Amino acid sequence: MAAAGAKKLVPLLNRVLVEKVTAPAKSIGGVLLPESATKINEARVIAVGPGLRTKDGEVIPVSVKEGDSVLLPEYGGSQVKLGEKEYFLFRDDDLLGVLH
Repeated sequence: MAAAGAKKLVPLLNRVLVEKVTAPAKSIGGVLLPESATKINEARVIAVGPGLRTKDGEVIPVSVKEGDSVLLPEYGGSQVKLGEKEYFLFRDDDLLGVLH
């Protein structure tokens, strides 16, 4: 993830660091697509936290793993900029699903 000298972010608890997938600006036929038609709520999981702890101290692991493609809610997440790249932090239970 990180280039030499760049910081690496390790999420805490049940948080998941994702990088949003960018939609193509052109169709296969070369037609320019409007920005509203290219909005995709898909992201790739970059890093995951260890999980949430119960009152008994038991760890509930995060339901996704690094490299998974996930469906994001339309709103939410915390924007994080590391170097030149932009990432988002979501709670595990905010993610809508895993894409296969």
